[in-house]
Amino acid sequence: MASRALGTSVVLAITVAAAVITFPSAQASTPAPAPATASASTTGAAPAPAPRRDDFNGDGFPDLAFTAPGATVGGKAKAGYVGVVYGSKDGLQTSTRQVFTQDSPGIPDTAEAGDAFGSSTVSADLDKDGYSDLVVGAGNKTAGTSMSAGSLTVIWGGAHGLSGGATLLTGDEQYDRIGGKIAVGDFNGDGAMDIVTLGMSDLHVLSGPFKRDGSAAAPVAVIRDMDDLRYMELTAGDLNGDGHDDLAATVHDGDEYDARRIIVRNGSATGLSEDYTIVKGANGSRLQAGETITAGQVNGDKYADLVVGRPVDGYDSDVDIPLANGGMITYVPGSTTGPRGDRAKSFNQDSAGVPGAAESDDGFGASVSIGDMNGDGYGDIAVGVPYEDLGTTKNAGSVLILPGTASGPTGTGTVGFNQDTVNVPGAAETNDEFGGAAKLVDANRDGRTELVVGAPGENAGAGSLWVFPATASGVTAKGSFTFGHGTLGTVATGAELGSSFNR
Repeated sequence: MASRALGTSVVLAITVAAAVITFPSAQASTPAPAPATASASTTGAAPAPAPRRDDFNGDGFPDLAFTAPGATVGGKAKAGYVGVVYGSKDGLQTSTRQVFTQDSPGIPDTAEAGDAFGSSTVSADLDKDGYSDLVVGAGNKTAGTSMSAGSLTVIWGGAHGLSGGATLLTGDEQYDRIGGKIAVGDFNGDGAMDIVTLGMSDLHVLSGPFKRDGSAAAPVAVIRDMDDLRYMELTAGDLNGDGHDDLAATVHDGDEYDARRIIVRNGSATGLSEDYTIVKGANGSRLQAGETITAGQVNGDKYADLVVGRPVDGYDSDVDIPLANGGMITYVPGSTTGPRGDRAKSFNQDSAGVPGAAESDDGFGASVSIGDMNGDGYGDIAVGVPYEDLGTTKNAGSVLILPGTASGPTGTGTVGFNQDTVNVPGAAETNDEFGGAAKLVDANRDGRTELVVGAPGENAGAGSLWVFPATASGVTAKGSFTFGHGTLGTVATGAELGSSFNR
């Protein structure tokens, strides 16, 4: 398979205030203010202003972090790394990039085989200095004699970009897998960001603000799992509009293999609740969920909405019907009482307006992301379909974007991209898994989100990334570009670059 890298040089510079500065002797810049919120919808309710959670250098342009958890570092297989490319008035710039491993200067610990540094990653301003920070999980990290205890590391943002770091949490039991799943939000409404990570089957809550040594504002709180929930993914957002972020999760909570539910723990002035509610559908039964989940603004009101991906084929024993072959996504709007499962909408590739056809094992919903691709004030939904076959090319993969409206997403107007789409670099090949990760990000801050796609299977598991620009008509393949290990100066073999993005 031909390499799709754009270059071989490693550039340790970023653009700050229109000047190219070499690390680390840049002049400090003043953090830019938070951007204005999207325009109000016809409901008359607009989302409350929110601080930037993805601007690492404070120049006002969102940045993108990505992972390669299978990457070889210093000869250590599957040690893993994270990378970042910075936003600008011209969008994401590969000339302003960084790569971090556990062997990088200022990053705690050392890279070891199998650590999977980059198992998961989120971004937020943890120390309230005006710059977003990057939180990185290493779910397989060994601590002492405890295999796969896991760890959580922060890399600090600043005027010159990301640099230096601290350990936030380390697992203390074998197979804790701390950092394998992470969510970030202000659960107690104090203006400081908090972190939740999964350890074994328990939730560990770290309360902000954080100090530069990695210490939290309070001792780590542990919410024990007494119900064998078996968490699959976490996300955070203000689902009921009360000014406190809430934690939503997909869980596998039944004896049946196919059992998938959404549970919600509400935030409050005292923090995240230990009690949870189960989202129920219009029939009063627990709403069938999936494996992936994200929170964001879809219908333009003041409540965060949920989008859940169900890429695995299955059967819903609660209502005695088969789930759609090839996967599905489910949209659940927020409200003053939280997620309204009775108003949920589900889509697959047999839905009206959605390109393609629902086929077994396509993986529709393996990745989901919310962003406004055309600047109309409504959140659109990017859906990864990494195991989609293109003709006789197996598991080539694709990404679809469903438009958002005041009543939620619609299949009408859905657009799709793959490596055989005109103007997309490269060519669709077996097991590329294009769409294994997808992210909508407004890197040039023009009110329209660009699409970034990860194909972790590209080049026999080396992985690569694609960036698609956005116009007033939405995301377009014209002007799209790709980059990978040649640009980043990293070891390609089995790296799985593009496995996930910062959330």
